[in-house]
Amino acid sequence: MSDILNTAAHPAVFPWLGLVFGLVIGSFLNVVIHRLPKMMDRDWRHQCAELRGEAVPVEERFNLFVPRSRCPACGHRVSTAENIPLVSYAVLRGRCSACKSPIGLRYPVVELLGGVAGIWSAMRFGFSPAAFAAMVFLWCIVAASFIDFDTQLLPDAITLPLLWLGLLLNAVGVFTDLRSAVIGAAAGYLSLWSVYWLFKLATGKEGMGFGDFKLLAAIGAWCGWQVLPLTILLSSFIGAAVGIALMVFARHGRGVPIPFGPYLGAAGVVALFWGPQLTRQYLNQFM
Repeated sequence: MSDILNTAAHPAVFPWLGLVFGLVIGSFLNVVIHRLPKMMDRDWRHQCAELRGEAVPVEERFNLFVPRSRCPACGHRVSTAENIPLVSYAVLRGRCSACKSPIGLRYPVVELLGGVAGIWSAMRFGFSPAAFAAMVFLWCIVAASFIDFDTQLLPDAITLPLLWLGLLLNAVGVFTDLRSAVIGAAAGYLSLWSVYWLFKLATGKEGMGFGDFKLLAAIGAWCGWQVLPLTILLSSFIGAAVGIALMVFARHGRGVPIPFGPYLGAAGVVALFWGPQLTRQYLNQFM
């Protein structure tokens, strides 16, 4: 067993294991992105029925594992051979094997992002708890970002466990000290919460959702309060740039909401991997 671990931990081997494992997780992330919003919707409908005193409708069992994945066009069950990350998409030429309906490009993109998250974390941190933790952080950011793109929702099922996991990891100082993590979680939530209420009092409109507060709190719990200014500044810059590009090139109306979670997530990834260095470089300009 020790020989196997030594081989897996070798700098020339571990990144490739991270890539393969990440591709497999990326395939599962596609399931999460597709099914979690539907599970949330079903749960809300059941709760509303209970509050109205109505009978909860009996529906097919539906979660992240049941039923098996199917083609949305013809209902063909996806076999194991058709579910190999990236390879199956290439072999099938992006089409269902049964009805030849096109398979969205998002599926291989998410798988590839999962693989990149695995190999990059392994290269950055080596065979260590930080590497495995960083993989989990990146995978959660990918899932939350795509769900937010689709639904303008950041599920508590992702953001809250991510927040608590960050605090637990930093209780033993994986990325920062516990004091910085706790302050980061509180400051991350309260900063966007304050912006939300100031904007609402000034305009009478909601500028962002509560999921954004929780996601920034999770980033603060993982990275510490020191990188929060960088995260907010970077996410705002990316969000503004994308928003302007959408209005100019895609004729995206000003009244159409733009999800902020993906930009927070991207800034959080930068903060996790390069936050301390970027913050020091910025502060050194004023010293």
